[in-house]
Amino acid sequence: MQYDWMKDAPEAAREYLDGRRLDEVECIIGDTPGNSRGKAMPARKFARRESMYMPDSIYYQTVTGSYVELEEIEHQYTEGDMVLTPDYATATAAPWTGSDVTLQVIHNVTDLDGNDVPLVPRNVLRRVLAQYADMGLKPVVAPEMEFYLVARNTDPNMPVEPPMGRTGRRAASQQAYSMTAVDEYGPVIDDIYDFAEAQGFEIDTIIQEGGAGQVEINLKHGDPVALADEVFYFKRLVKEAALRHDCYATFMAKPMADQPGSAMHIHHSILDIATGQNIFTAADESATDAFGHFIGGLQTYLPAATLFIAPYVNSYRRYVANFSAPINLEWAENNRTTGIRVPLSGPQARRVENRVAGMDCNPYIGLAASLACGLLGLREKIAPRRAVEGEAYEAERDIPRSIYQALDLLDNCPALAQVMGEDFTFVYKAAKRMEFEEFQEVISPWEREHLLMTV
Repeated sequence: MQYDWMKDAPEAAREYLDGRRLDEVECIIGDTPGNSRGKAMPARKFARRESMYMPDSIYYQTVTGSYVELEEIEHQYTEGDMVLTPDYATATAAPWTGSDVTLQVIHNVTDLDGNDVPLVPRNVLRRVLAQYADMGLKPVVAPEMEFYLVARNTDPNMPVEPPMGRTGRRAASQQAYSMTAVDEYGPVIDDIYDFAEAQGFEIDTIIQEGGAGQVEINLKHGDPVALADEVFYFKRLVKEAALRHDCYATFMAKPMADQPGSAMHIHHSILDIATGQNIFTAADESATDAFGHFIGGLQTYLPAATLFIAPYVNSYRRYVANFSAPINLEWAENNRTTGIRVPLSGPQARRVENRVAGMDCNPYIGLAASLACGLLGLREKIAPRRAVEGEAYEAERDIPRSIYQALDLLDNCPALAQVMGEDFTFVYKAAKRMEFEEFQEVISPWEREHLLMTV
């Protein structure tokens, strides 16, 4: 029997199909790096299916496509099936497909007994949110997405360059908030707006950032899973818009050595489920102890969580003092040199901004890790350090210098692993070790330039 699933789809998806015949549905899940995996099928066949299967081996892969080998996991190589069931509320257009009218639908992932598969990043975020719910709390988040538009780069041995603008000149750096700079690649921005509207996503603002061809998109605050879904979708949307105009969009943390890196700043506030009130603000509109405890949790646990929010070797190239990225976990109000910032706002909108997370992180994992650190601060009532005054770049470094150091910190933080899920953390660390070992086997241009004829 065919199910009329479109009645459960968002209004934007129904509007996109108004007067069109749906050809295809992409049944997708997010893998560990944050890319879409799944199956495409004719729309009529999708309407007749309640679920489908995919192998769990997807979550044993590294970003290079290699598979981690873990003796501790029984039957790892049997590639057992996971059950995928559609989350119809996530249905959204794939507007770049043109005349082939297509919708995307994110799927929930369980085992054969109906339990959440712990290695799935979306399930990791839900796990963290369930622990907030057990305390009577509901997080609200707002992510900021930074990325670069760059010239096509088909040879990995060649450096990445800024794109050509409409003037025929390459995009320039140090033009933050410049409308003229945004106009240089206006056609790409226009397609981003059009795609986002077709998909039902509300963009708060688009601005030129400090790097050459660097753009920031801010999203409206809301439910963490819904916002992670949006960031997941947005990454593909932006890449497709760029390809239409002979350039790439990259969410790599540091694509160009002489340009600032790209972050995914995360704004958090926490609501009391019973009252709907922001627990960071007291009745007299002053900051509460919970506000301090959340900051204290970030300061205490973010070093160990860095592997989740800075997941690749390249991620650590972004953390350079005086280069638009934090190097420590000091906090202050209205101070963008700190790793933890409290933006200007009214009392009911009091929130905490994590400025450490890189845009290369999986949005589900990044939001889960940041919220996990705050959760531990609330549970353990961790007092924050004193707010910093002046430039925080001068303070002692808190953030690991390398992925190897980040691995070591996470190895020694069982409390964070428990919140994120011990099975997930175990496999995730194994994948990161394997990626690091693969990177170590590559000889870099720096080595060839300075060592080949010198040593």
